[in-house]
Amino acid sequence: MMFKQATIAARSELGDDDQYGYIVPPIALSSTYKFADFNTPRVYDYSRRKNPTRDVVQKSLTALEGGVGAIVTSSGMSAIHLLCTTFLLPGDLVIAPHDCYGGTYRLLDSLSQRKAYRVQFVDQTDQQAVVTALSCSPKLIFIETPSNPLLRVVDIANICNIAHEMQSICVVDNTIMSPVLQQPLLLGADLVVHSCTKYLNGHSDLVAGAIIAKDVGILDKILWWGNTLGITCGAFDSYQLLRGIRTLIPRIYQQQDSAQNIFNFLKNQSKVRKLYYPGLVDSCGYQVACKQQKGFGAMLSFEIDGNEIILRQFLSSLKLFTLAESFGGIESLISHPATMTHAGMSLEARKYAGINNMLLRLSVGIEDSSDLIDDLEYAFQKIS
Repeated sequence: MMFKQATIAARSELGDDDQYGYIVPPIALSSTYKFADFNTPRVYDYSRRKNPTRDVVQKSLTALEGGVGAIVTSSGMSAIHLLCTTFLLPGDLVIAPHDCYGGTYRLLDSLSQRKAYRVQFVDQTDQQAVVTALSCSPKLIFIETPSNPLLRVVDIANICNIAHEMQSICVVDNTIMSPVLQQPLLLGADLVVHSCTKYLNGHSDLVAGAIIAKDVGILDKILWWGNTLGITCGAFDSYQLLRGIRTLIPRIYQQQDSAQNIFNFLKNQSKVRKLYYPGLVDSCGYQVACKQQKGFGAMLSFEIDGNEIILRQFLSSLKLFTLAESFGGIESLISHPATMTHAGMSLEARKYAGINNMLLRLSVGIEDSSDLIDDLEYAFQKIS
């Protein structure tokens, strides 16, 4: 039977055991496994390569994204590094968004400086810039939509169509939307990458990453390198991730509804100089978002009208929005990208991306949205 996403998330591998009849899959903590005979390994031989608990969550992610297989890694950054190691050689070109997550920018830029490969950061909302970049025959193109932290939306299908004409591999970071609100593999992407730390786990108590593929040949290469590099996720973290995925659907929709209410509040605030949200009707990516997404997500960014003193006063006045990095958890967070998530980018790179010192990013949790709005309103009153 073909099940809907809510059923897949809630019931992956539940009650499938014939030996003991357990409902919840157990945590397989063994690092090594007995061979059946000399030179005869079983399905599992060593947990770095393959682990029963990790297999369960990989199957769940594969089904949610509509792929053929997945690998869960130690972090979102290790997942991106694994992709680069698998497909890129010295001299190969990777195209990445100019406004991508700061950790992604730092990794790609740092390794390009060591001549591991070449990287070009491109404004992917600019069609001509994308076409020009792809004419250089990149080996891999990395797409992040919506982008972090400016939540710009780019057309996945359009970029993938152009890239495939150049024989490029298309990777989409789907962390912000999750498979609930966007399925890049169905839009033409070859691979999807996640920081599972965020919405997939949803409780800010786990660091993990994932890659989901739609081609078995590509998947096999990634699995081989994942085992070789030793960056696969451990059994207990895999169990925690699966536990988080069980509630992914209701969490996402509640957070999204609250974000919409907060958006409606923020767009009428005189101290908000500029607002970034995929559901902003007059934004350049709104029509694309309506076409390729099932919703606008639970993140917003905005620029405060003022200076650093006003910014500090605003942040110190908040009680429910915690000043912290990351996003996607059940708790609401606020971050200052220039000094936090994107501090690893140079001032010039941040300026090119449009990330200024008055920009704040909100991750909306599952608290009552009226309480969150009251919290923001109080902070705005303090700087009025």
